[in-house]
Amino acid sequence: MGRKFSLHRARPGALQKFVALAVGSVLAFSVHAQPSGLPSMGSASSAELSPALERTLGDAIMEQGRRDPTYINDPDVSQYLAGLGKHLVAASSNPAQHIEVFAIRDPQINAFALPGGYVGIHSGLVVASDNESQLASVVAHEIGHVLQRHVARGMTQQAQSSHLMMASIAGALLAALAGSGDLAMGVAAFGQAAAVDRQLGFSRQAEQEADRIGLDMLRRGGFDPNGMAQMFGQLMNASRLNEGTGGGLYASTHPLSIQRMSDIQNRIREAPSRPRQDSDTYWYVRAKLRVLQERGGQRSAEAALRREAENFQGVRRSAAWYGLAYSAWRQGDLAATKTALDAAREGGVNSPEIAGLGIALAVKQNRLDDALAQAEAAWKRWPQSLGIALARVEALKAKKQDSQIVPFLQARIKQWPDEPRLYQQLAQSFERLGQGVEARRNMAIYYEKVGALPTAVEQLQQARNMSSDFYVQSQIDVEIRRLQEKVRADRALLERFRQ
Repeated sequence: MGRKFSLHRARPGALQKFVALAVGSVLAFSVHAQPSGLPSMGSASSAELSPALERTLGDAIMEQGRRDPTYINDPDVSQYLAGLGKHLVAASSNPAQHIEVFAIRDPQINAFALPGGYVGIHSGLVVASDNESQLASVVAHEIGHVLQRHVARGMTQQAQSSHLMMASIAGALLAALAGSGDLAMGVAAFGQAAAVDRQLGFSRQAEQEADRIGLDMLRRGGFDPNGMAQMFGQLMNASRLNEGTGGGLYASTHPLSIQRMSDIQNRIREAPSRPRQDSDTYWYVRAKLRVLQERGGQRSAEAALRREAENFQGVRRSAAWYGLAYSAWRQGDLAATKTALDAAREGGVNSPEIAGLGIALAVKQNRLDDALAQAEAAWKRWPQSLGIALARVEALKAKKQDSQIVPFLQARIKQWPDEPRLYQQLAQSFERLGQGVEARRNMAIYYEKVGALPTAVEQLQQARNMSSDFYVQSQIDVEIRRLQEKVRADRALLERFRQ
């Protein structure tokens, strides 16, 4: 890596072809029934996945998945979905279960669960929802699969196709750990793992089980359980209307039926529903995702957002204008960005998403004092917003105030210890301050958290060579040995599933 502070990048064309071939090799096989019972411990990929082992495998997959080009790394989106998942699982029978919900850039209506409590949501699913309870119902359903360990059971069942699936995923992850072509191979593993739902073909019984657990989470979490019936009705209609065109992807991976719908409706009638006020964040994140998922232009997204701006009032109208501002921002039209942001603020409406974009606009227009003033005010109002924290860093960076950035980021790392971007920004500030050793040590943490372990070791080795302090060198040696041991342990685990 030398002394660069950036992730490996593969040529998009070659990467897409590689992933298509790798995922295609897995999807050439199919499993049509939900397995019953956990498999016994044995050789090869049929080894039983204990909860701890499943989490380790899931972590390895997600470390690579976070570098997938479709993975949405936007702080507003990530924080909202992660919070939604944690809120729902806290209302479940197993609140200690690890759950991390994330988004991928795909307009198709779908969701999937990975080993270890990771739940992927297509941007198209969020955009298709009409209220927050509808979105929460699908997230809760996927968490239901996690809680019942449907994915772990299916991936290790005694079947040739599952052996091949696990072996293929493990092989790609092993190639990533080797540090040779690691991005392409890791992304291939993520793509294959994300296709697990389609591979396993959960039975109607398993789907109903996830429905019932999800419905209970919705109730306990304060959401409107009618949202599940509404969302599944939309999904069934989409499946019928788009049969053969790909529009019914969710129905193909999660078989919907009149029986399932009737079961949901009957259970909703058994307990009274409570009205649910959608969070403001839901609408702003939905608008942002509508823009982010567009391919080849923003006209479709802008047309939909303008209709919402014309037909709704309050926060939903404001969110539509925010989406239009964000679309203009992505296209570099600063004047249109300002106009749309002003419309989003009409009536005194404001949000951390609006404020964050306003700060970015002021920085871009070189109104640095104004940008910093906006950032300070926004941080005071929304001290739990990761997006605002990062916007404040950008405003301070524009003012060349790295001496203020460092302590602010160190405090934010205590607040969000698992957020990779904070370590990356801290490393960059240390570099600008001439503190190369600390820059590389923090960059090593960043690379570790995004799954580039060989690169993390390189950064630490560089830091050690730059230091003449025996105590610091000893600390770095400990970190290098820890990472190398992690690589060895991950490799040993994955070899088990490739046999």
